[in-house]
Amino acid sequence: MKTREVKIINQGLEDEMEVWGYRPCLWKMILVGVGSVCSGGLLLLLLYWLPEWGVKGTCTHTSLRDAHTLLLRTTDEFKQWFRAKVHVMFAPGKTPFDSLDLQSTTQLPNGDGDHSVSAVHEEHHEKFAYRQPTQIHYFTHHSTKYYWNDVMNNFELYKGLEDVKVSCADIHSDHSSGLTKTLEDYRRLFFGENEIAVRVPSLFKLLIKEVLNPFYIFQLFSVILWSAEDYYYYATAIVFMSVISIATSLYTIKKQYVMLHDMVAAHSVVRVSVCRGNKDIEQAMSTELVPGDVIVIPGNGMIMPCDAVLVRGTCIVNESMLTGESVPVTKTSLPSSGEEAARSYNMEEHKRHTLFCGTHVIQTRFYAGELVKAVVVKTGFTTEKGQLVRSILYPKPTDFKLYHDAYLFLLCLVGVAGIGFIYTIVLSIMNKVPAHTIIIESLDIITITVPPALPAAMTAGIVYAQRRLKRVGIFCISPQRINMCGQLNLVCFDKTGTLTEDGLDLWGIQRAEDGSFSPPEAEAAKESLVNTAFVACMAACHSLTKIEGEVSGDPLDLKMFSATGWILEEPTEEETALHNPIMPTVVRPPKQVIPEANQNNPLTQNLELSELSSCEIGIVRQFPFSSELQRMSVVVRRLGEKHMDAYLKGAPEIVTSLCKQHTVPQSFTETLETYTRQGFRVIALAHRQLESKLSWHKVQSLSRDLIETNMEFLGLIIMQNKIKEETAGVLRDLRQADIRTLMVTGDNMLTAISVARDCGMVRPHEKVVIADAVPPKDFHPASITWHYTENPAQNVKDTQTVEISLEEGVYDEQLTQQDQSYHFALSGRAFAVITEYFPQLVQKLVLRASVFARMAPDQKTQLVEVLQSIDYTVGMCGDGANDCGALKRAHSGISLSELEASVASPFTSSTPNISCVPNLIREGRAALITSFCVFKFMALYSIIQYLSVTLLYSILSNLGDFQFLFIDITIILVIAFTMSLNPAWKELVCQRPPSSLISGPLLCSVLTQILTCMVFQVLSFLLVRQQSWYETWTPLSDACNVSSFSLPHQLNVTTPHDHKNIRNYENTTLFYVSSFQYLAVAIVFSKGKPFRQPSYRNWPFMLSCIGLYSFLFFIMLNPIPAIDSFLEIVCVPHDWRITLVIIIIMNAAVSFMLEILILDIILWKLVFRDNRGVNRPTKSPPADTPQMANDRWGSAFLTWLFCRKNKPPRVLYMHLALELQDDADWPPRPSTVTYASSPQSHNSAPL
Repeated sequence: MKTREVKIINQGLEDEMEVWGYRPCLWKMILVGVGSVCSGGLLLLLLYWLPEWGVKGTCTHTSLRDAHTLLLRTTDEFKQWFRAKVHVMFAPGKTPFDSLDLQSTTQLPNGDGDHSVSAVHEEHHEKFAYRQPTQIHYFTHHSTKYYWNDVMNNFELYKGLEDVKVSCADIHSDHSSGLTKTLEDYRRLFFGENEIAVRVPSLFKLLIKEVLNPFYIFQLFSVILWSAEDYYYYATAIVFMSVISIATSLYTIKKQYVMLHDMVAAHSVVRVSVCRGNKDIEQAMSTELVPGDVIVIPGNGMIMPCDAVLVRGTCIVNESMLTGESVPVTKTSLPSSGEEAARSYNMEEHKRHTLFCGTHVIQTRFYAGELVKAVVVKTGFTTEKGQLVRSILYPKPTDFKLYHDAYLFLLCLVGVAGIGFIYTIVLSIMNKVPAHTIIIESLDIITITVPPALPAAMTAGIVYAQRRLKRVGIFCISPQRINMCGQLNLVCFDKTGTLTEDGLDLWGIQRAEDGSFSPPEAEAAKESLVNTAFVACMAACHSLTKIEGEVSGDPLDLKMFSATGWILEEPTEEETALHNPIMPTVVRPPKQVIPEANQNNPLTQNLELSELSSCEIGIVRQFPFSSELQRMSVVVRRLGEKHMDAYLKGAPEIVTSLCKQHTVPQSFTETLETYTRQGFRVIALAHRQLESKLSWHKVQSLSRDLIETNMEFLGLIIMQNKIKEETAGVLRDLRQADIRTLMVTGDNMLTAISVARDCGMVRPHEKVVIADAVPPKDFHPASITWHYTENPAQNVKDTQTVEISLEEGVYDEQLTQQDQSYHFALSGRAFAVITEYFPQLVQKLVLRASVFARMAPDQKTQLVEVLQSIDYTVGMCGDGANDCGALKRAHSGISLSELEASVASPFTSSTPNISCVPNLIREGRAALITSFCVFKFMALYSIIQYLSVTLLYSILSNLGDFQFLFIDITIILVIAFTMSLNPAWKELVCQRPPSSLISGPLLCSVLTQILTCMVFQVLSFLLVRQQSWYETWTPLSDACNVSSFSLPHQLNVTTPHDHKNIRNYENTTLFYVSSFQYLAVAIVFSKGKPFRQPSYRNWPFMLSCIGLYSFLFFIMLNPIPAIDSFLEIVCVPHDWRITLVIIIIMNAAVSFMLEILILDIILWKLVFRDNRGVNRPTKSPPADTPQMANDRWGSAFLTWLFCRKNKPPRVLYMHLALELQDDADWPPRPSTVTYASSPQSHNSAPL
């Protein structure tokens, strides 16, 4: 494969793939045909299940350019294989953005393009008649088309307008007038119809796909085999179960497809107004749109049928479909001049100007006769909504060890079956059994080892957990992730709206005048402040709008605006159309601002009107809030004024950097720290008077960089962000359960640290080390300065780096322990610098970092990836708006949203606080342990039945048809489905469930139970043959009546005997013993504490066990001829029945003692302790008690016995923790600087 041509497509993206080219090979295809006939179609099935073998087995390797079939492999950890057929189409150009010679284009009727060799029938496209049409090769994979590019010598995906790297200014100049019909038709050849087509497969297609599942093929094989052995009733029962299973599966899959289809189809096809040139506007269907089209957004809004960038006007949009956040968002037109307009258009960077497919435009704002226009950027499956639908249609396999290990475990069972297979053949040959009987019986052994109900039983626990989650308001769109929640050992939390209340309360304002701060004021709505620029900024600098008469928008903006007491008025459509002058959104103070005593005076009434009109402010242009820029601004005009003003609000450190320095008070840093240390959210305001020559049209084209500069600092707004009542308790529970918690927020660093302390994420005695990194500048390398924040207990007023008041000796001594006495805190800027210039420090920092402040949305996703790279199982809890990427990337993302299901994350909680996190982890742990219990039980069931059949084969006997039926249906099915019903344990514990089936404790558990069952079955089998009354059973045998032993033996010869030899004493004995063994292992494996409620709380399971025990004891001690005849069991003496009761009780006692004593006490507590808390600090051992000394001696001995001495930890973050424990220079000392140029960067230089 190394010498063959391999290319990468989607390089650097999530769905990156390797691709190889192949062409059909005649001799290989003939060989496969012959092999398929000889194997009865099994070879074809194998090639269907394994695409790699399917392609390599029928094709030979060739270059990608000449390929007829492609073999694709994902580059992620799953390494999935896919095959794709190469098609051909004819087009007048090579790429969708080629400029066509429009004069020579004429249209032909619909035609078909065929691959010259593969002869694949093409979709009907409208073709262009050219003298030399270009032949373009393409293939489709997961609803996406990839086209051959001769320049790249590879296949590429055309996403849309972003492909041509067009700048914002170019979109205005070159793309804002629309496409001609011819050009639109040409582009549609490449981009196809603008629809997210979720095709609901026919039931027949789904049935074929489901039936060709390896499991059902095995079932079919088993049923044929059992029918050949005359086990008709059992075979019929299994067929009936399989049909129900397939029908249920088909119903669920079909229902999911229909739901997704309905969700996508709603509003997906609408009529739109498309611009053709500057003036012409025509109506068209949204399916006809292509990237580059210009559409008109109607005033009353619409559901967007594509991704489009706004080039004129303003829109109010509800994006809850994408983000789960129902707060309306204001979208403004793309900048057309200035520095920002020169940048290439990027959907993520310019999302405040982009209308996304599927989002609801509530209303538009437009000015005198101008239409609101948007340029189509992406269509169909390339849109944001399309990508989300693709991720649901083609999900990645869940990366969970359980499923991988389950297959390995089944392979082990098949290996065990192989031994039985050989044993049966040898035994049968020695006993001169006919050949066809040898084949059937030896293959039967293999069918016994793979339980027919295994997939259904494994799924049951997850389904029950999903129902319980729904009851507590947690909705799930990815049920397989519930098990993964059981392994979470780190949870990242957003701050605002997650740890703290969503709404902010205004604590006060602190205005700045003449370069110094005024005293703080509690009220902003005082009449003395009405005419100040500070209140004008509070009233005007927002993105609020009126929807159905109600002011709505961002909660922070709402709080600020309502604190001023001002009124927001928006022009109606009639007013805008009627007046040629601009009618902007207007804010004005209420009339009550004038003292009531003067209201009757006519002079004051005139004054009031003039004052009011001078206070009335029209918002001319908005630059919406950007998470990346951490600010927003507006351009306004006061009524009666000739000039315009700019108002700015944002993060204090950003705002001051844009202000004239002499207007910023000298005490700014100290004042800001005072507030942020107390956990207040601080927002800074600034103002600038613009030149009077600026007209409205000029302002519309100005870039925000030109306006947001040389501002005058106005002061600070101090908002109180209260911590939710539940936050501290939940974080305490997570810490006690040894689950690490982090805060990832867009807020100020000191505010974040303060909130982290207040909610208990950072405890009072723990230090916080701020890693302040700066990029290289003026020949200085990148550096990190380590600041130690003061503890709240120390009431020290200090604005510079404070060294913790610890003796140097104590400091060093403390650091030699692996303790949790320090936390790192990083800002978004520092995180970016450290990631780029200090990659060797990233993992060390995130190992102990608890606060990440000023993090951009993509940085949150990046952080989750870093944490996953050091083997953490990461949970993310946020409000869905800025956390979508991180919520999806985490192993388990939970969004706090009112929507029942948001595509933003796998889990959505309707409870608006973090109490859902422990609930989810508890249910995840319970579901995971349930999966282990069910799997162990089903494995033991197979082995117990295998042992019984193997022992009976030695006397040329077997279990009867109705015995198999009774065991599989009455015992196994009932137990497997009821043992999954245990609810989760009511609190989180430190111990974590194992993540793997191939782990010491679980293997020991299974092996000890197998040995126990084997010993007692062999013991019963041998003992029954030693009894004085034992003989080869015949229909005339009557062991129950002692006198019958005097009967002559020759009678046995004359009586017709059962050719399958089912009825005999060995069979009856093993049937009774094995039936009780199934129940014993079910009870032993169905564990409760510490992850699930005890089994006695699971009443369906308890009733099933009691009922089955009672029935079995009853038929064993009081034989009923009808039941004995039905189950093909024979009568045995009463004494032997009592002996069997003793054997059964001993078996159950030994099983119970081994599981409890060996597994739970010895192995879990003394040997396999690495699954308990790994984040827990190791404490110095207290004085030994005799019990502790014994425990330690026992632990040391068993660790040596199990070869676990000095065994390194399996997870990377524990390796790192152990390394840092021995590193005397970590964490860096206070007031030191680490430089990027230093090879050993943690050897820092003191300041």
